[in-house]
Amino acid sequence: MSENPPLLTVEHLSMRFGGLLAIDDVSFRARRGEITAVIGPNGAGKTTVFNCLTGFYKPRVGRLALEREDGRTYLLERMEGFRIAREAGVARTFQNIRLFAGMSVLENLIVAQHTVLMNASLFTVAGLLGFGRYRRAERAAVEFAKVWLERVGLTAQADIVAGALPYGSQRRLEIARAMCTKPALLCLDEPAAGLNPRESHELNQLLLDVRRDTGVSILLIEHDMSVVMGISDHIVVLDHGSLIADGSPAQVRSDDRVIRAYLGAEEDEALPDAVAADRGKH
Repeated sequence: MSENPPLLTVEHLSMRFGGLLAIDDVSFRARRGEITAVIGPNGAGKTTVFNCLTGFYKPRVGRLALEREDGRTYLLERMEGFRIAREAGVARTFQNIRLFAGMSVLENLIVAQHTVLMNASLFTVAGLLGFGRYRRAERAAVEFAKVWLERVGLTAQADIVAGALPYGSQRRLEIARAMCTKPALLCLDEPAAGLNPRESHELNQLLLDVRRDTGVSILLIEHDMSVVMGISDHIVVLDHGSLIADGSPAQVRSDDRVIRAYLGAEEDEALPDAVAADRGKH
């Protein structure tokens, strides 16, 4: 079976903060239409990689190339953050939820489509005058938002203030908001953080459904191994800023370097449950 072509290629990425080398010569690929997880102990450099990909940090060393299906290639390390989102099609959620808490659930998803609406409004002129072009774009944005509300099970909460939603629902809304930008690459920073086991299972199914129905590629940072091992096609493992493993879930969870990175010792109980259980099979 042939492999999917790469969407994102990270080559020799390094990032230094003063005397601290946070990322040390990391290279990996995330393939089109696949779910790639970036895992590792606290302080491994996972969020720093995300910050480089999404324009929060500007690495001086390394190449971050995103190749769209139409053949256009974007060198993310050379782009401003807003262009990475708008032109390259990279959307991101954060470990700490960053919704517009005072807006309604529906309004959060409409605001996510501001680029399309601003273009249709001719940068406020057509919007202020109520031109048909803008009204059509606005109706389309509302309908698209409603599609995503249904996908994440929040249709009945459309008019509720987003900050009043339960925590798990806010997580789903944040994913829906990112998908309303129609990304090529969806970057999720610990989407299962704070979720209970039932909610984590529901998150797994949501992400698999999103990938199946839209074809979007997903890159996620996650500590919950039930999520990582349950949905990932490909796993990248970092430790102290260096790449220590890169492969399928089966390859990664039996890799001695990964086991040592999580253990720091020889007792299996320090290993995440999903990894420890699999180790016992070998």
